[in-house]
Amino acid sequence: MRMCFATAEMSETMIEAALPFITVVMPVLNEARFIEKTLCELVAQEYPKDRYEVIVADGGSSDGTQEIVRDIAAIHPQVILMDNPGRLPSSGRNVGFKKGKGEFFLVIDGHCEIRNPQLLSNVVDCFQRSGAHCLGRPQPFIVPEEPSMQRAIGLARSSWLGHSSKSFIHSNQEGFVSPTSVGCAYRREVFDKIGYVDETFDACEDVEFNYRVEKAGFKTFFSPLIRVYYYPRSTLQNLWKQMVRYGKGRLNFAIKHPPSASFEMIIPPGFVLWMVAGSAIGAFLPSFFLLYILSMITYLVVSVTALPITCTHYKCDFFLNFIAALFVIHCGIGVGMIHESMLKIRTLVVHSNIFYKTII
Repeated sequence: MRMCFATAEMSETMIEAALPFITVVMPVLNEARFIEKTLCELVAQEYPKDRYEVIVADGGSSDGTQEIVRDIAAIHPQVILMDNPGRLPSSGRNVGFKKGKGEFFLVIDGHCEIRNPQLLSNVVDCFQRSGAHCLGRPQPFIVPEEPSMQRAIGLARSSWLGHSSKSFIHSNQEGFVSPTSVGCAYRREVFDKIGYVDETFDACEDVEFNYRVEKAGFKTFFSPLIRVYYYPRSTLQNLWKQMVRYGKGRLNFAIKHPPSASFEMIIPPGFVLWMVAGSAIGAFLPSFFLLYILSMITYLVVSVTALPITCTHYKCDFFLNFIAALFVIHCGIGVGMIHESMLKIRTLVVHSNIFYKTII
């Protein structure tokens, strides 16, 4: 049986104080590789054990995740395993939001590291001294030291060219911000006013929910004191799958909330269309093909400038891995958006035909 042990004692002040009850919401699906460490860090928090719960909303894992959670829950009753029939992260969040007892709700994924026994205490502190209804956090990547593909992917995703310029996810400056890219903790009153997570989203469900948080007038306080660390994908294939999902989610987000659309959003699909159309046109127009080649060279040069200066001593193959990771990020998001657009258009056409046949 698995056992997690707290590594530090709670302070007398914390024990004596009537601290708010916190619900930690953890939507998971096949997280057996990481979830034991994450849960052990949560049950080792320097926060009264009867003042928080960890709801693990499992979407039908088949890799032993449920068994790991049950073993830990048998020793630590604040860990609660619940079914997530919808299987998606969006429905998993709602399981915790709807069934949790907390005054504050904190979302933690099953594949991250906390590295801070004061996390829950810091969440309470940030809520109380800011008066905010939502908290945001940095989510830095756990990047291996060796020049591996996983290091290249982690650095690419955290570079200025690998994530949105509007995101605070790699910031360390405390203060009030837009929650769209970083919101992770909420007062219960938020759900009373705006409802829950949209379960039609398979990706970007947090972005869509946080957008509604902001539009409802709730303030968001961002603090590095509640940061958590994430593992980047270790292969280009897995990164591709992740970025395609993100692309689909971004499009659905823009369709549901048109004012959120921006020029930056159309760059990835525009890049993909340019590569396909440019090469096709260039095959018939040599002069145009030269322009196309120059544009791709420019892309490569700009990509290299995004590599941290501390990595310039690495061998050429690491440079290529870094550029490949950026390429997969941009193309994956673009393809996801294009694919989802085509599905939306197809659905619209089908429904239009059905309507037309009905009225005639």
